[in-house]
Amino acid sequence: MKVPFLALPAQHRFLKSEILSLVSDSLDTAGFIGGPQVENFEKEFAEFCEASFCIGVSSGTDALRFALLAAGIGPGDEVITVPNTFIATIEAISQVGAVPVFVDIDSKTYNIDTVKIQEKVTARTKALLPVHLYGQPADMDPVTDIAKKYKLKIIEDACQAHGARYKGKRAGTMGDAGCFSFYPGKNLGACGEGGAVVTQDENIAKTVRMLRDHGQVKKYYHEIEGYNGRLDAIQAGILRIKLKKLQEWNSLRRQAAAWYSQLLSGVPQVRIPKQAEYARSVYHLYVILAEDRDKLMKFLSAKGIATGMHYPLPLHLQHAYRHLGHSKGDFPVCEEVAAKLLSLPIFPEITHEQVMYVTDRIKEFYTN
Repeated sequence: MKVPFLALPAQHRFLKSEILSLVSDSLDTAGFIGGPQVENFEKEFAEFCEASFCIGVSSGTDALRFALLAAGIGPGDEVITVPNTFIATIEAISQVGAVPVFVDIDSKTYNIDTVKIQEKVTARTKALLPVHLYGQPADMDPVTDIAKKYKLKIIEDACQAHGARYKGKRAGTMGDAGCFSFYPGKNLGACGEGGAVVTQDENIAKTVRMLRDHGQVKKYYHEIEGYNGRLDAIQAGILRIKLKKLQEWNSLRRQAAAWYSQLLSGVPQVRIPKQAEYARSVYHLYVILAEDRDKLMKFLSAKGIATGMHYPLPLHLQHAYRHLGHSKGDFPVCEEVAAKLLSLPIFPEITHEQVMYVTDRIKEFYTN
């Protein structure tokens, strides 16, 4: 049996006629930039997130960068975040001129260890950037308490958490702004690049709208210097089609995660992901910690099972961030997790038979 890591062709097979009709209409009307598709998607995604405003942008990276800029983060400021995330989180901090300050992660959820945040706060700290990793929200109450105490901004990296909840609240709506990616493999993915910022703050929304479009308040009138970071109309239209399915798809991911957890619960060499009591994860990824990870990965590949690693080398040890002066051992929990993590296939269309095949092969590996 072959089990892919993702099954986007299967997803698009059912939506193909609707997507092709959308593209045909766009060609007929030349509606490529802005317009009703973008405006309607922003309205619909804001409603989905239970946010006042949504601003579509060209990628999750731009969403993070523009949110930081709109929140007033700039050169010399410090932003506290985690080292076990995709590099875009840190790129956004660096590219607004700020300095990323890392905090180790919780050993159960792999999200930011909120107990360790306060010790990293300095006079230069201006924002907290929690990452809702793998689809599970970080513990936001302590983050919010610290932000209030020190008058810090909160920018949520919700790029993997479309529809996740924290104590009933949607991921992305508890800070000053929440940032989403619509990279094709995400729970809500475009057929190309895309992103969005959601916020309850009208001023942040206004600034992000200007930043994404060369700082314009209207055509050829530039209030500030901005960027070319717009969400194009065809991608917005595709996202509108997919958004109608997102709740169902998230439920199917949660079902698949429950199958995995049940079938792997008796394997001592595997630690299954833990959903925190405060969270409702949407399982963008199903990540286990596995003994002999690299050998297991190779074994599963030979059996037709595609897996992934998110993320095998923490950012504090990446060559790109050597200037921050970190070394091995600085964030021991993060490093331990990175050495053992393995992402198993998960997507809405995955079947119980496929999950059983994956878990049976894992048991086979450790038995032998």
